Amino acid sequence: MSFKRATRVADLIMADVSDILLREIRDPRIKLVTITGVKLTDDLRFAKIFFVEMGKDTCDPQTKIALEKATGFLKRELGKRLKLRYVPDIIFVSDESFAYGSRIDKLLAEIRTTGESDIE
Repeated sequence: MSFKRATRVADLIMADVSDILLREIRDPRIKLVTITGVKLTDDLRFAKIFFVEMGKDTCDPQTKIALEKATGFLKRELGKRLKLRYVPDIIFVSDESFAYGSRIDKLLAEIRTTGESDIE
């Protein structure tokens, strides 16, 4: 089974960005950020990095601003860690799928509680 190179590099970028955010960036606005995925173009020029803030359904605008400010540092650190000729440009995107999943969980819990009260 063969995988595209962009997929393999995206996995490396995801692991390295997570590590850099955890260990090297001191901005308190970024401490609760989790990287959920990386989508890389086939030519490895642009990377969309999807993130969520743990414990929140929506993204705080200050968190996105802090991540965008850290983009240059992240790109430089990725250049040191990855053996690529060109380090991709980074675009941060808030991952809305977690909010959607949380909403579905709440609805299912509500259905369960109303279903149990109907039985009794």
